[in-house]
Amino acid sequence: MDTRVLNVLSQIAGSCSKFANDMRLLQHEKELEEPFEKGQIGSSAMAYKRNPMRSERINSLARHVMTLTMDPSITAATQWLERTLDDSANKRICVPESFLAVDAILILYANISKNIVVYENVIKTNMMQELPFMATEEILMNAVLKGGDRQELHEKIRIYSMEAGKQVKELGKPNDLVDRIANDETFGLTKEEIMQALNPDHLCGRAPKQVEDFIADNVNPVLEKYRDLISEEEVEVNV
Repeated sequence: MDTRVLNVLSQIAGSCSKFANDMRLLQHEKELEEPFEKGQIGSSAMAYKRNPMRSERINSLARHVMTLTMDPSITAATQWLERTLDDSANKRICVPESFLAVDAILILYANISKNIVVYENVIKTNMMQELPFMATEEILMNAVLKGGDRQELHEKIRIYSMEAGKQVKELGKPNDLVDRIANDETFGLTKEEIMQALNPDHLCGRAPKQVEDFIADNVNPVLEKYRDLISEEEVEVNV
């Protein structure tokens, strides 16, 4: 029973830790940022930094919770014919620590998710830098519709993508894939037509609707079912 309970807590911790990892990566890209409290110091060494301290705490606590699942598993595997003190002494540590740590994780999770800072212009800049690579299939289809040979154009896009990638990665220059394609008459596309194909709204498919459906069909029913148990009280987080 202890193993089953701690495995559930471990899954919660693992899910929260994944969120925290993503948050840290996106903060590194300057796309998102944790809330930064008045008087908070980002780094003792570098004054300009705003370290994702809450997410780092989640990762640390989650790591501890996930390792604690080993305790009841070993107990279940090595128990004698009846419960002994080595079992109960261990239980008094691993079970309460798991619950307390997950409670702290969820407090941090709630604090971050309610106050995430979003830098839309940075997101747009980063996305548009990569979008020409991700939209090559869309560009290729538009060129084929204008009479181009798919195999020939596919090979050209592959070569141009490698060259544009070299400009970005080796020379630190902007992504010039769009210009390379627009300057090749074989594609029959103007730069304006190519930029229209790079509209993110045309490339994300049903993703926005899928998110809305998931929230409506899966998340909201659970929140409604346990509404009486959900506290709206703000819990202070010290960083």
